Amino acid sequence: MDVSAKSDGQPNGSGGLNIILLGPPGAGKGTQASRLEADRGMVQLSTGDMLRAAVKSGSPVGLKAKAVMEAGELVSDEIVSGIIDEKLGLLEPGQGVIFDGYPRTAPQAEQLDTILTRHGRSLDHVIELEVNEDKLVARIVGRFTCANCGAGYHDVFKQTKVANTCDVCGSHDFKRRPDDNEETVRTRMAEYRAKTEPIIPIYAARGLLARVDGMGEIDAVTAAIEAILDAT
Repeated sequence: MDVSAKSDGQPNGSGGLNIILLGPPGAGKGTQASRLEADRGMVQLSTGDMLRAAVKSGSPVGLKAKAVMEAGELVSDEIVSGIIDEKLGLLEPGQGVIFDGYPRTAPQAEQLDTILTRHGRSLDHVIELEVNEDKLVARIVGRFTCANCGAGYHDVFKQTKVANTCDVCGSHDFKRRPDDNEETVRTRMAEYRAKTEPIIPIYAARGLLARVDGMGEIDAVTAAIEAILDAT
């Protein structure tokens, strides 16, 4: 783990930290964010979840986002930043926030600074989950969920205890995300390398960047992240 020195900004307290989780799709950002929500009372702002909700609603912005997401590309900065700004306005000032999947581009990073300032917040940590691309593709392509309760599984790493039966609710109905195929996943990773990796030096220069091995066991990744936050 490579942990850079913290910036000179004052911390917001363990419950009020504002952090970014970086890493390509499938790196485990959502899993780790969920654990931080449970353990620290923070709120996960996942652009993926928010965009999927917009798509499901059938709103104009949702329809625009749908075509882009299904092609494995990134939605416009304007759409994403607007959603983030709106969500922050609904939170209590001291509520800690985990940005998952945002910012993804240098312009979004600049917009986030403006948005945080507008809401009286500052960024405390940027944590990058480092991964092996080929292994990550296998991780993503093999995942599926229970259509009834949402429990997650994997063809290799987390099979159901009884074939075709959800361990949690007993349902026999499962589903896979349509974009969880190798071609789309590699397209999304190429997008990440081209557009998101360039923002990493920006945060490194500000002393906010820390790196964690995202291919490790989930508990080990959680412990590494917790150590970074506890050092604040």
